[in-house]
Amino acid sequence: MEMREEIKFIPMTRDHIKDVNATNDSFPIFGKIVPSFQDGKWYIEELLFKETRETRFPDDQLDWENYMNSEDKVILLAFLDDQCIGQIRIIRDFTRFGYIENIAVKKNFRKQGLGQQLLAEAEDWAKQKQLIGLSLETQDDNLGACRFYIKHGFKLGGVDIYRHLFNDNIDKALFWYKPFDGPWSK
Repeated sequence: MEMREEIKFIPMTRDHIKDVNATNDSFPIFGKIVPSFQDGKWYIEELLFKETRETRFPDDQLDWENYMNSEDKVILLAFLDDQCIGQIRIIRDFTRFGYIENIAVKKNFRKQGLGQQLLAEAEDWAKQKQLIGLSLETQDDNLGACRFYIKHGFKLGGVDIYRHLFNDNIDKALFWYKPFDGPWSK
């Protein structure tokens, strides 16, 4: 089922600061990506867990004013009527990619095409900024997110075993890239 056309995507303003964490619902952890690097290419396998558990990221406590009216970053909020049901936070990275810091959809609105629409909004923003693609990080045990990004054209570009060393719940950080058209997109 695709989201209805009444969805409005708007850049966050001061009036929306109260809404920015509203989309931070729990999500299932049911498996992980097992990456391997061979002959200059990343390969991935999936390992499903025997039991599914729910997790939730802590609410972000950022200086939201930095995202307003900025040339280098934006938070786009998805509204259905007066309810914030999704968001995507993206910055211009030094790599010339648009780095997606966060994407979230309220639990009751998942699997209806909103995540795909948020990615399309981020891609439009990045292209307007003349960036070469999109990038983001997931954790290896967030298999649902990894599958979503693969489905939407992202490719695994790197693995970091030290990024979350302080967190016993995270084994590996996975870095995903979706280059736009050009010699680097092959």
